[in-house]
Amino acid sequence: MTIPKEMEQQLLYHIDPSLQYRPDLNPTAYRKYTIDAEDPIQKRVFETYLKMHTYQTVDFVQKKRQQYGSFNKIRMPIMAALEKLNDLIDESDPDVDMPNIVHAFQTAEEIRAKHPDQDWFHLTGLIHDLGKVMAFFNEPQWAVVGDTFPVGCRFAKSIVYRDFTFILNPDCENEKLSTPLGMYYRHCGLENVLMSWGHDEYMHMVLKNHPGCTLPEEAFYVIRFHSFYPWHTAGDYDYLCNDKDRKMMKWVQEFNKFDLYTKSENVPDIDELMPYYQKLIDKYVPGDVAF
Repeated sequence: MTIPKEMEQQLLYHIDPSLQYRPDLNPTAYRKYTIDAEDPIQKRVFETYLKMHTYQTVDFVQKKRQQYGSFNKIRMPIMAALEKLNDLIDESDPDVDMPNIVHAFQTAEEIRAKHPDQDWFHLTGLIHDLGKVMAFFNEPQWAVVGDTFPVGCRFAKSIVYRDFTFILNPDCENEKLSTPLGMYYRHCGLENVLMSWGHDEYMHMVLKNHPGCTLPEEAFYVIRFHSFYPWHTAGDYDYLCNDKDRKMMKWVQEFNKFDLYTKSENVPDIDELMPYYQKLIDKYVPGDVAF
């Protein structure tokens, strides 16, 4: 199935351009989502989410997990994977238009400044978006970047562009999958929830598969759920969470301060910082990693 072009144009051009996505949750200059065909960045962002919300279904996610769960795309050390992000600009990000490697070092350095004794957290900041290397495996960006959400149950109102972009998603026609619990049970735990496919899920799987990875559980939560804004920012989907999820949420929320509010045009000296972060890589994620 593909999105009819006339449907895409109708959604883009005939919705009030001044409409904001949950302005009550976005009091800062970041994460401003509008529908404005005259703004090339906002137009790009909306089109990315429209495709994402159309094609991200239970069936699609299960197939992607199986496809990438073989970890046979490429083997390379973490720093080499980071350098690939030099050539990637996130098409879902309305805030900045710069290579992802810059954002990686910005985030890591801000965490390092505020949490100097938690070196695992510094490294987590550096590699949190590393799953975006999927974009170099011919994955469209709508299956790589952007906010994440559970599939297999009702899509929450707090999801970006929720009221306009799920209308062609086949799961919306499934009566069971359109209920709040869907195919889950109350407080089943996020580890048992099928999340939309993207860089968060992929990198979480890659690290879990890597035999030398010694990052703590908090790091795995940050990597898997940092884009799950409907949960950690809007407070939705608590009925799927267990006590462990609620305990770990504080780390995801703490990380979000640095992931979001370090976005700027100030570029850190990456060459100067590399030796420090290479030591952390050698400590927590050594050797070649199977992607």
